[in-house]
Amino acid sequence: MATRSEINQRRIGVFSAKAYGMHWLSGIIVAVVLAGSTGAPSAQPYPSQPIRLIVPFTAGSPNDVVARLLVQQLTTRLGQSIVIDNRPGAGTNAGTKAAASAEPNGYTLLFNSSSIVVSPAMYKNPGYDPLKSFVPVANTVFGHWVTGIEKSIPANTVAEFIAHAKANPGKLAFGYGQGTAPQLVGEWFKVKSGIDLISVPYKGGAQAVIDMIGGRIHLYIGTTATIMPHIREGSIKAISVWSPKRYPELPKVPTMIESGYPGIAVGFWAGLWAPAGTPDAIVKRLNEATNDSLRSAEMKASLEKLGLEPVIQTPQQFGQFIRDELPRWAEIVKVSGVQGD
Repeated sequence: MATRSEINQRRIGVFSAKAYGMHWLSGIIVAVVLAGSTGAPSAQPYPSQPIRLIVPFTAGSPNDVVARLLVQQLTTRLGQSIVIDNRPGAGTNAGTKAAASAEPNGYTLLFNSSSIVVSPAMYKNPGYDPLKSFVPVANTVFGHWVTGIEKSIPANTVAEFIAHAKANPGKLAFGYGQGTAPQLVGEWFKVKSGIDLISVPYKGGAQAVIDMIGGRIHLYIGTTATIMPHIREGSIKAISVWSPKRYPELPKVPTMIESGYPGIAVGFWAGLWAPAGTPDAIVKRLNEATNDSLRSAEMKASLEKLGLEPVIQTPQQFGQFIRDELPRWAEIVKVSGVQGD
């Protein structure tokens, strides 16, 4: 039988073991806490992985070309690769809708043009809302639209083309990219001038230009990047520009306003969006990187070759620009009578 002294020693041993165990456990907890507080942060600086840029236009189109020029600059400034995902179709709605449904984490972006405000006016359900589905990041460029006609047509002005079209109702064709702003202004022009042209849709403007050179279509409205090389070589004739002022490379070609259509003055523009809910810090980072890219001498020189000008805006300014464009295009759609499927 154990003595009182032996029992007390055993009790002290148990208490010491428990105390040692508690001390060891406390040490583990402290170590874990310290590791969490002094280790690398869980959220890495943006961007920490490649970015996908959805371009809802065909490869080689003006929007695609501008997007690729911008990507070259942004890759350097952001320190991450950017992969262009061309998703044409459904009047640009397919790609735009895909971008709208992406995670708002800055790793899926959209590069689009006026089509983003045109489609909601044309389609009952384009699959997105330009104001609610996206956060505006940055406007990028402005350019002129030029009205080109097939070179054999005996006309050099808008008035002469109208006269020729009225003398040949239903015999001339108007080509355009499906669901694009040039489609709408072309249809608007048909209504306002009272001419009867066959409307021929294309997936992109490049094919329309090829068909015009081949004499299969007779009217096309396109960006300077698409149409100017053919105007310079004489395979297409220019009869007007749609912007408020004349295009410097075509000083003798009047605007549509000068040609008797004061109700319209539009041009090519394109910008960058992120899905709604993208953090402000990421939007700010992308805006600054984009504007720095547009200020670079290399980017300015590349855009000048395309007949485009860089546009520097804050996300707020770009957002206001979009809000101003929506009612303008809604009116053009109403007059043109064009509706999507």
